[in-house]
Amino acid sequence: MTENKIELKSINELLGMSFFIPSYQRGYRWTTQQVKDLLNDIQEFIDKKQKGGFYCVQPLVVNAREQDQRTQSDKTKSWEVIDGQQRLTTIYILLSRLNVENKYLIEYETREDSRIFLQKIDETKKEDNIDYFHIVAAKNQIDEWFQGKDDVITKKFCTTLLDNVKFIWYAVDKNENPIKVFTRLNIGKISLTNAELIKALFLNKSNFEGDGYQKIRLQQQEIASEWDTIEYTLQNDEFWLFLNKPDYDKPTRIDFIFDLMCEKDILKLKKEDLGTDEYKTFRYFYFWFKQQNESKTTITDCWKKIKTLFQTFQEWFNDLELYHYIGFLIDQNIPISDIFDNWEKDNQSKEKFKNDYLVPQIKTKIHNIKLSEVDGLTKEHGLNPILLLHNIQTIINQNRYLKDDEKYKLPVFYKFPFHLFKKEKWDVEHIDSNTENALEAEKDQKEWLKAASIGIKLNDKLKDDIKKFITAKKDGEKPEFSQLYDKVIEDYRKSGSGEEKKLSDEEKNKIWNLCLLDASTNRGYGNSIFPAKRRAIIGKDQGKKIAVNDELEVDEDEGTIAFIPPCTKNVFLKYYNPSTNSLREWDKDDAEAYLKNIKEVLKSFFN
Repeated sequence: MTENKIELKSINELLGMSFFIPSYQRGYRWTTQQVKDLLNDIQEFIDKKQKGGFYCVQPLVVNAREQDQRTQSDKTKSWEVIDGQQRLTTIYILLSRLNVENKYLIEYETREDSRIFLQKIDETKKEDNIDYFHIVAAKNQIDEWFQGKDDVITKKFCTTLLDNVKFIWYAVDKNENPIKVFTRLNIGKISLTNAELIKALFLNKSNFEGDGYQKIRLQQQEIASEWDTIEYTLQNDEFWLFLNKPDYDKPTRIDFIFDLMCEKDILKLKKEDLGTDEYKTFRYFYFWFKQQNESKTTITDCWKKIKTLFQTFQEWFNDLELYHYIGFLIDQNIPISDIFDNWEKDNQSKEKFKNDYLVPQIKTKIHNIKLSEVDGLTKEHGLNPILLLHNIQTIINQNRYLKDDEKYKLPVFYKFPFHLFKKEKWDVEHIDSNTENALEAEKDQKEWLKAASIGIKLNDKLKDDIKKFITAKKDGEKPEFSQLYDKVIEDYRKSGSGEEKKLSDEEKNKIWNLCLLDASTNRGYGNSIFPAKRRAIIGKDQGKKIAVNDELEVDEDEGTIAFIPPCTKNVFLKYYNPSTNSLREWDKDDAEAYLKNIKEVLKSFFN
């Protein structure tokens, strides 16, 4: 079992130590802006400093050199620096400017002269090599930053630097290959995350009770195994994107659980001076481990709390109603910490949690709409939450019906795929096109005519005229698009339901003519007529690319499959109107049947 030592070390604690920069690392390369940012960050900490606080520098990853592995004192060892050389060198130059004696020693495997140069920086030699150039630039930036600051300010800065600026000290196990560790942290661009630092705390044998080697090793292996299981589960997008948004950028996902524990102070640490930088969560657990000897809690108790939080998420995921309602609220930006707080209330059943918290929150997210107001809802009301909820509740209702039928078992139940939904940008789109939007660009006009030709049977004369328009050169003679458009619409409506069944322009903007569609599919068919949209959506659902060539012949090829929300699919299949006799248009009967279903499905959420 790898045993990495991890703690916080102040700059004061580094004084007198010896650091070795191996040949596999590049030389000093910090820019003057990076130097200036570090100085400003420390000064900002001084200005806002609270009693007991400190400024945390990113991890200093080290390995005791082979000849020093058995040396007991950190001070007397020579440490090979695996990661953190740039900050270590910058702070050395800063200590020199502040006239701090007995600084730590930095020596380099490839350039022995750099150690001497760093101790006495000579600007006349800055062109001798690239390391010297950047070292001189850093020194000059530090000198410029302190220029005009009096002795009191400088002394306060120096005291803070020594006592309140701390490295996360990460000493890797003697059996780890330092070059492999360096490659992982630098070449692979995988930073030392909170999770990896916290894992080192959990697997450090000094944090376990008792001294039985085998017992401690078994506990370490159990935690390591369960850790991997949690991370593996979180890496499943179906589970992960139920709880989160797709923009999470950390290499490990278990950080999410640790961040939430820190935010909610689940370990009851009640410590306020954790800072706000990216390693705040690590320090939360670090301080807990430091304090556990003074309390009755053990590392096992802490790990149980982590597992309990994870198992709560699993319980939500596996319960069909909790999954859908919580997933909806998270998608609508309700913090998961708020949901967890209400879940944790004493003596509360799942049903009470649903009725007293989830349902009222959902009502808020759909603007507390009254049932009598639904008919008048338009695109301007922000219908995305209502249409999403319609899809979700439709699935819940279907699952209830299946559950009541004994021949259906759990595996056949369908869950709304938040992992697919969250990876797309969604539009509230017209079912019957809002034809007030003009098709002005010739490219759009050609695409519209091609799309329209899929959905309806054109007479030969109109077909020939459309071909001429599509194939004509830019400045060549061709029929007027407006005339072709009117003829297509006229032909399209010949076998329709009659003018009294057509939706007016005002009615087209109401909820009964709107559905959710992903932006790429929406852009793909633009302002097409209903049959063209229907064919495009069926194609996306089946993973087919349906195109029309210049001869107005349909070409079907393998295409990109897209998630089509169930209610959107139902709309274009005319599912809500069992008495329809035409798939050529979306008329008022279809719209009313769709509206009726929305009201029926969501009646428990409308006031």
